[in-house]
Amino acid sequence: MALEVPLRLSGYEVTAVSDGREAIELARAKNFDVVLTDIFMPQVGGLEVVREMRRLSPATRVIAMTARGSMEIAFEAIEQGAFDFIAKPFEVDEVLALVKRATEHHEASQAISTESEQDFSASGLIGHSAKMVRAYKLISYAARTEATVLIEGASGTGKELVARAIHQYSRRAARPFIAVNCSALTEALLESELFGYTRGSFTGALGDRAGLFESADGGTIFLDELSTMTPAFQASLLRVLQDKEVRRVGDHKSRRVDMRVIGATNTNLEELVSRDQFRADLFYRLSVLTIGLPPLRDRGREELELLARHFLRKHAREGQTPIQITDETLDVVSGYDWPGNVRELENTIEHAIAICSRGIITINDLPESIVARSSIKPAQQIAAPVSLLDDRPTLDELSRRYIALILSETGGNKSRAAEILGINRRTLYRYLDLSAEPADADDSEMLASLSGSQPT
Repeated sequence: MALEVPLRLSGYEVTAVSDGREAIELARAKNFDVVLTDIFMPQVGGLEVVREMRRLSPATRVIAMTARGSMEIAFEAIEQGAFDFIAKPFEVDEVLALVKRATEHHEASQAISTESEQDFSASGLIGHSAKMVRAYKLISYAARTEATVLIEGASGTGKELVARAIHQYSRRAARPFIAVNCSALTEALLESELFGYTRGSFTGALGDRAGLFESADGGTIFLDELSTMTPAFQASLLRVLQDKEVRRVGDHKSRRVDMRVIGATNTNLEELVSRDQFRADLFYRLSVLTIGLPPLRDRGREELELLARHFLRKHAREGQTPIQITDETLDVVSGYDWPGNVRELENTIEHAIAICSRGIITINDLPESIVARSSIKPAQQIAAPVSLLDDRPTLDELSRRYIALILSETGGNKSRAAEILGINRRTLYRYLDLSAEPADADDSEMLASLSGSQPT
């Protein structure tokens, strides 16, 4: 085990085993303060190790490790009883710090619900970068508590998806989830919408109406764009959080409400507090647990590609052949800064699906503004001939023109072109390397593929 020596040098007594089954057998005979386990192992996987350690020794802190970090895995590991989750590759110092923290908390282990294995696959949150894995862990912690949550992130990073995931996997899942964009309403409208009103309290109030706080009773209310709230409304929200009561506009009676508040902001509220533009007491009430979402540009090429392919599947029309995207197009996409983050990427993919031909997204299907602003410029594409037959070409020349057409339509993706042509890549590369002379007998496979005949 690669961590055995660094752990011993740090003063820990270490027992190393080769698989999950051996770890469980050893745990039946001896208690351990901390257990580190890989998630993906043959025969007995890491999640089973976590569950058995939880059953055999509830005080043992289990740290799960995997190279396939994802929301689903993070949630399962923690929900099954893991103390924490770390994605490979990791720094040894990072693991040592985590083991130290786990050791310090060994005596104060908390009961963790293991009622069922949860799955975040329907949440819409995609990715396994280190920053996203940390967000997943915090989401899973938040889901099993009643703490007020503050979600921070730029517009389009998926703040509402996080709020919905917390609600979906909390004890409030069967009750309402209500989302409110605070910036879309004036102070008066926001107050009447959230708190409700009584008949005659203002012009147009023709009857009593419950507000959204009351409608969310037993469930969750998500307040987006908190930084746009006026000082007066901040004070009203603080009273709700402190007293768990709301008073309708024009009413003298307060009503008890049992709802969880999740707030979100694309502005640093702590900086606004320092400038006296946001109430400090409300900020501390809202930020009991803070989840930060990284901008798309910080999540890496691999994660961007995962998201792009996810949106290709999401927006494909029912019964439609799966949409492909060329490697060169992904290169250009990865070189764009994505100021609108995940939301902008989804809109771009949806746009490309709508205008692409032959089920392949090429650079020509991307909005011009994205191609122009990408730091990765597309290689010059092979121009498609205007016509294949105008000058009565030879079969060999016709083959060359057809290859050029297919390469143009695939954005130069030779693997995809070979697939469409029904030949292997090696044959395509060999044919492209030929000089302008007519094809010889070695190229009969290519000519036969294009003409539909068999070589003789």
